Amino acid sequence: MPHIVIIEDEPNLAMGLRDNLEFEKHTVTHAADGAAGLAAVAAQPTDLVLLDIMLPDMEGFEVCRRLRDSGATMPIIILSARSQEIDKVRGLELGADDYVTKPFSLRELLARINAALRRSDRAAPAGGKSVFTIGKRKVDLIRQKVTADDGGEQPLGYYESEILRLLVERAGEAVPRTELLERIWGAGISPADRTVDNHIVSLRRKLEPDPRNPRHILTAHAVGYKLVL
Repeated sequence: MPHIVIIEDEPNLAMGLRDNLEFEKHTVTHAADGAAGLAAVAAQPTDLVLLDIMLPDMEGFEVCRRLRDSGATMPIIILSARSQEIDKVRGLELGADDYVTKPFSLRELLARINAALRRSDRAAPAGGKSVFTIGKRKVDLIRQKVTADDGGEQPLGYYESEILRLLVERAGEAVPRTELLERIWGAGISPADRTVDNHIVSLRRKLEPDPRNPRHILTAHAVGYKLVL
């Protein structure tokens, strides 16, 4: 059974999540602060992390950063009452795979969790390029890393990797936003259009010399996005 670590300091929410996930046949460990959450992930194999931002000892963003810096590759889904785009993009930049705003639909959250677990079961990308260069940055979709020419690395979340995979397959061609949503998130989850846009903002910050004036991930107005290698 998949093992999920919930890092959440609000006891009623944590209990409700735990009960529903155990009903779905998942094994669940709950941690009420960041340090305990990091210890829980290190203590046993973990398939997915549900991570609150406002924790008593450290921000969830710092927990996410430490997990990715340690080499952890499991999906991380941030749960937060902070709904501003800057917070969502920050989470994605640090390697989170998804960002769900409180209050949320339990049914939608469970769908996102189950989709993330199914996708993480894939040991390697199915076809297409997995290592390529965009400008002066090397992208490795297997390791989910971006490496700059100075050797510095940044993590890629699952959805960022899948957006890049689709864009590189269609390099030079405008890929509709609706196609990105349907092929990567799936019809059952139905995220708003800003979901794609937030991931694009994060990708530009990791890949572009000047994210405000992108040269590689371009907006195809009224359509979607286009990759120029």
